[in-house]
Amino acid sequence: MNTTPAPHVCGIIPPHILRRLAESDDERVVRAAQRTLAIGIEVIGRREVRGARADRRGLPRTAGLVPPDLQERAQRRVSPERPRAGGEPATATRPPATPRRSVYDALQKTDLPGHLVRAEGAAPSGDESADEAYDGLGATWRLFHDVYGRDSLDGRGLPLIASVHFDRDFDNAYWDGEQMVFGDGDGVYFQSFTNSVDVIGHELTHGFTQYTAGFTYVGQSGALNESLSDCFGSMVKQRVLRQQADDADWLIGEGLFTAKVHGVALRSMKAPGTAYDDPHLGKDPQPASMSGYADLPHDEAHDNGGVHINSGIPNRAFYLAATAIGGSSWEGAGPIWYHAVLEGGLPKDADFARFASATLTAAQTLHGAESAQYRAVEKAWREVEVDVTPSPA
Repeated sequence: MNTTPAPHVCGIIPPHILRRLAESDDERVVRAAQRTLAIGIEVIGRREVRGARADRRGLPRTAGLVPPDLQERAQRRVSPERPRAGGEPATATRPPATPRRSVYDALQKTDLPGHLVRAEGAAPSGDESADEAYDGLGATWRLFHDVYGRDSLDGRGLPLIASVHFDRDFDNAYWDGEQMVFGDGDGVYFQSFTNSVDVIGHELTHGFTQYTAGFTYVGQSGALNESLSDCFGSMVKQRVLRQQADDADWLIGEGLFTAKVHGVALRSMKAPGTAYDDPHLGKDPQPASMSGYADLPHDEAHDNGGVHINSGIPNRAFYLAATAIGGSSWEGAGPIWYHAVLEGGLPKDADFARFASATLTAAQTLHGAESAQYRAVEKAWREVEVDVTPSPA
């Protein structure tokens, strides 16, 4: 029996929501949902080819590993008397890294990228969606660069390209392997997909995962792929708003719904399963722990094993770790998750337990096995009922 999953587009809107909308009584909503699903299938091949190109580039997995202060702390713990290899950081002799953003207007067509409306350093275009996309690209670049020392998604200064006003009534935003694409929404249930900076950060993080762990988009590894995007997307939002972990709402996609929807966002990392309960979209199906894990077939009809559903479990683990550690999420739990991705030796088909072990090892490397950070990470995974065992150092 062939168990190879169908490829899937990394879109912010889960297919189960789009399928519900395709059964609506509103013809405009039905057309929008059906076309969004169809276009998603069309771009699958392009995304898979582009992802394969990234794999063949052989990019170093250690680029932008951890913030410099944490690198020094870990180095001192391993060998207090040994000086840092190479003396000054390698970045000291390199020109400063800067983002390279280009935002295009697709003019409600599907030919990408479209008409250039704002290049790096240019003044605001006056197009709200284009300027929101430009700012969101910048906020995401700055999180990876300023906090984790990584030069763009690939660690080598990858230009960040986005197209807004894609197609008509397009109900999604997605990363296609090379660039971001944003729809304007159907205007009935969804508004513009540039409204939420965490959505922009989420989709761009699919690019980061593509160039690093490359998690297979199926089952638990696919749910980890989605969860990483939610984690870093939420950190982008919290950093923009200058929020501490305890102050954040931990919602993904707040601002996408119109007033017609009974819900606050697409997902809640704090309380999976509570983001929406709407007669048209259905009820948020995300579980908060393994006891609610959705064991679904690994096919396109079931979201490749429920990658957008089961991501609620590692999402909540990150929320629990971040709030227990305290302070800002990008300085607390963020470096641990980042280190796990870059240095955890994770296979592409990693399951939750394997990733949890990698985060525990990362916490030990960065802070020590007796640290509050280590205990917070361990407790977080146990609370969501994922077995935690440190992976080999």
